[in-house]
Amino acid sequence: MTMGGGMTVESSVPSGAIIIPAHNESAVIARTLDSLAEVLGWGTVEVIVACNGCTDGTEVIASQYAGVRVLQVGQASKAAALNAGDQATGLWPRLYLDADIEVSAGAVRSVFEALERGDVLAARPAFRYDYAGASFLVRAYYRARSRVPGNARGLWGSGAYALGVAGHERLGAFPLLTGDDYYVDRLFGPREKAVLDTEPVVVRTPRTSAALLAVLRRTYRGNAQQDAGFVGASAARTLWELLASVRGPLSAGDAAVYAVFAVAGRRRSLKSRRQVSTEVVSPGLVPVWERDESSR
Repeated sequence: MTMGGGMTVESSVPSGAIIIPAHNESAVIARTLDSLAEVLGWGTVEVIVACNGCTDGTEVIASQYAGVRVLQVGQASKAAALNAGDQATGLWPRLYLDADIEVSAGAVRSVFEALERGDVLAARPAFRYDYAGASFLVRAYYRARSRVPGNARGLWGSGAYALGVAGHERLGAFPLLTGDDYYVDRLFGPREKAVLDTEPVVVRTPRTSAALLAVLRRTYRGNAQQDAGFVGASAARTLWELLASVRGPLSAGDAAVYAVFAVAGRRRSLKSRRQVSTEVVSPGLVPVWERDESSR
């Protein structure tokens, strides 16, 4: 690149890997890979789509993208797909990206460069909710959620987070647990992880109240499996931050909707705790994906 005065500045691009676990994602995988077109053009980032238990043509679609490596994982398990992706590449840092999340080249660059510098052990880009087409109640819930600081500080919730070598050494392998991002977030202290000020990735929300409740039921069930007695403290902190976010009638109404959904989701998660969840398996059982279909 040539700048004023005839000075030439070389522009460089980071290297690393992007691992995308995918189970029957034919409706959204093209959208995600399209967002990575510039990154694929760098030639320094390996993009791996780990198809696990796919029966809908996800592999065929992903294979049409030059530079994308497609893995076939027999189990319909996100954890198995993440671990297979790790085993298939030697590049660092690594961005773990859900198959329905769009991320810009600038966000990938910022996250990889922060990890390469050693600023932190784990990082993720900023994110924004896309609730176009969602019901009034779903919109109110996510408006309130966006105002709760704790929901924006962790590595979870955006469908995208990254680890450097040292951070991954602490992780080891992905365990068979619901909520890989929640698990990874808890491995690092506040000074070891960062949410970077990047162009936000796009998180499409559920469209209906029933779909949102299903997502919350899965989330709370998975969190409870990992929290081991700290659920009450976490809920109390979220409630305090929710109340502190109220600034007027609209935000108060949103907060009330958030609270109702949270209570309903927790109650339903308790009732279904003994059921086989997304990636949590008992010996001899095949793990099953569980997700929102309304936003696909």
